[in-house]
Amino acid sequence: MSHDPNCLFCKIADGKIPSRKLYEDDEMIAFHDIAPWAPVHFLVAPRRHIVSMAEVAEADAPLLGRMMALIPRLMLENGVTNGFRIIANAGKDGMQEVPHLHLHAIGGPRPWAKG
Repeated sequence: MSHDPNCLFCKIADGKIPSRKLYEDDEMIAFHDIAPWAPVHFLVAPRRHIVSMAEVAEADAPLLGRMMALIPRLMLENGVTNGFRIIANAGKDGMQEVPHLHLHAIGGPRPWAKG
């Protein structure tokens, strides 16, 4: 499925739910997390509905590469210069809360409240 009309992140990507966007293009969107774990915490998600990392196919490699390559640039633009974490939760046992593939990018001074 390329789009799920009931998916929270599909609605954000479509502009139906407001978000604090950092970046968007035809394939992906990056926006601030509404419950940040760190001073800088944003999500990078494909516009196309992919349920989780467990659903990724080999054909998705270029998209995932672009998503990963975007994160360092956005971290620098948000003042993070001393390292960051990238997290991808997959499925219920992987603690994925929203069933739409996304990468968490978290950075900034420690200690982080969660983690």
